[in-house]
Amino acid sequence: MPREKILLTVTTYPLPSRSYDELVCTAGMREDGTWIRIYPMPLSYLKGLKSTGKVKSRKYTWIELDLVKRTDDFRPESYSPQDYEFKDIVIGDTIDTKNNWQARKSICLKNVYTNLTKLIEDSKDPKNISLATFKPTKIKRLIIEKDVADWKPVWKALQDQMDLFNEPKAEAKEIFPKVPWKFKYEFEDDEGRVSKLMIEDWEIGQLYWNCLRDADGDQDVALEKVRQQYETNFLENKDLYFFLGTTKEWHTRRANNPFVIIGVFYPKKEIQTSLF
Repeated sequence: MPREKILLTVTTYPLPSRSYDELVCTAGMREDGTWIRIYPMPLSYLKGLKSTGKVKSRKYTWIELDLVKRTDDFRPESYSPQDYEFKDIVIGDTIDTKNNWQARKSICLKNVYTNLTKLIEDSKDPKNISLATFKPTKIKRLIIEKDVADWKPVWKALQDQMDLFNEPKAEAKEIFPKVPWKFKYEFEDDEGRVSKLMIEDWEIGQLYWNCLRDADGDQDVALEKVRQQYETNFLENKDLYFFLGTTKEWHTRRANNPFVIIGVFYPKKEIQTSLF
């Protein structure tokens, strides 16, 4: 297939799995605003640990590479790199946030859902939509729930065994420690339907670890800082959109709602001025 030009917009928090290509999922958009999912992507590239130095931030950077449609995934947006060593990748410009994210908006907001029922209907056969930009009508709150403090034993064993893209095992472990909390948004769509969706973006997980470090290990302080960002700051000052994606397992099972929040798009709220 021809080379694809993709704006990277999403990276989910890594999860140990039975195969390395399930550990991290990256999604982005073509120039026409259509979504595409790429897995596997090397953690070293995404974290900048072994990158060429051309990219400091993985998000909102254009890349070009050869992709192959995954035959083991029915979701139409799912692709794999043709070259697993990424020798063919070309790294382009990173889109900045000037003019309140205008350049990013021109790509990311071309196709926006406002009705969750409609999106879930489109996730069924024959469309099988599994990635979407969604605009909630109202965000009610951020929910923080206690989660298990470590990976399941089978995941830990797999993590110990794997040498991800030839990375040292210690480095691989450092990249994705288990976040012992679940973060969810409770929100309404344009028909007043209330939903709670898990946030599985790398960004919120990394924010927690950064806040925990700055709080000298005090979890309560760290969680309050996460809440200040995702609830107080975002709800008061940002015009929020969600990047939604399905998990392959629950989409295959045709769950009532197979979507999770895999990214948050947060330009500032536009101030409406009156002419009178």
